[in-house]
Amino acid sequence: MQTGKELIPHLFRTEYSKITAVLAKLFGFEHIEVAEDIASDTFLLAAETWGIKGLPENPVAWLYAVAKNRAKDQLKHRSIFTQKVIGEVKQNSAGLYEMDIDLSNENIVDSQLQMMFAICNPVIPPEAQIGLSLRILCGFGIEEIADAFLSNKETINKRLFRAKEKLRKDHVKIEFPAQSEIDKRLENVLTTLYLLFNEGYYSLSQNVTLRKDLCLEAMRLNFMLVENKSTNKPAVNALLSLMCFHASRFEARTDPKGEIVLYEDQDTSLWDNELITQGEFYLNKAAAGNEVSKYHLEAAIAYWHTKKTDTTEKWENILQLYNKLLQIEYSPMAALNRTYALAKADGKQIAINEAEKLKLVTNHLYYSLLGHLYTDIDNEKAVSHLKMALKRAKSKTDKETIGKSINKLLMQL
Repeated sequence: MQTGKELIPHLFRTEYSKITAVLAKLFGFEHIEVAEDIASDTFLLAAETWGIKGLPENPVAWLYAVAKNRAKDQLKHRSIFTQKVIGEVKQNSAGLYEMDIDLSNENIVDSQLQMMFAICNPVIPPEAQIGLSLRILCGFGIEEIADAFLSNKETINKRLFRAKEKLRKDHVKIEFPAQSEIDKRLENVLTTLYLLFNEGYYSLSQNVTLRKDLCLEAMRLNFMLVENKSTNKPAVNALLSLMCFHASRFEARTDPKGEIVLYEDQDTSLWDNELITQGEFYLNKAAAGNEVSKYHLEAAIAYWHTKKTDTTEKWENILQLYNKLLQIEYSPMAALNRTYALAKADGKQIAINEAEKLKLVTNHLYYSLLGHLYTDIDNEKAVSHLKMALKRAKSKTDKETIGKSINKLLMQL
């Protein structure tokens, strides 16, 4: 049986963001800190009370009841009452005490979706959108966000403060956009979820390469979009498909020490077939209509990566999909990844010629790939490139992985 000490961290991850979203919709961005404080205080009280009295029969209901009562206290005793509520209830003072704070599952989902659209607003920069999403929608602490961005608490606090002030200044409301605006605003939401998942899939943290918690939060929020009629669009399904395919290889992607395992060295028996099936399901749903987004193409690339047999057909398909992706939206990393597929489809020498044209000289992945491509063609050059990669790598795990590759090659020279 779980104790309060064991259960509270789990409930904080799952329920903090729900309470915050509902209360933030009630108070508005003008007083969003009040919503965050109430949610935090609720869990502090749980830690104190449950440690003494033990777990309540229904811990989630207990949290919601406390949050509701604290929210009503705020509405009664703080300036929010005067500014936002008094006009509505002054004819009936009993209205204050009867006010319902709806923490039903339906309202929680609606509130989180509305908050998602409010946060993923182009008036604030992308890193601020992700930071606020982590804080408000995912319940991440400031230290966790700082770790995810390879930053410090002071910088993150300032970033989030500026973002909130901008949303207040521009009178951004916590609500669904008009139906005519959904598609345009949805693009910002998907971009934020895509970046959030990528930050988890290849974390910039000093101590860990894969942050599954970030990935799973991005998937949870994406699933909410799929489940909502207004936002269940092909691109939304394509992005969820992409996430499922990538998540299916989580267990094979790092070894027991947390070091990265290259794709070609992964133990395919560790791949999650259920997630692969889910990815295929959402990819099929994404095929509705004539839209082909970058998420469609990346999901299709990820689909082919779940094929365990190393065939020419597989890599030719991946190569063609990268060609289409670069036409839709060029990115240096996509171009770099394409050269790996090119090596598998047409040989290393052709891939080397293409890779060297990219000249991504500040990126350790560029030199890591060149080191891989030159291996068994010119091992001295391979070592030289890997040493360049080692100088530019930031995470401990990347440095250890590159160092092992260097040592392996040096033994062959």
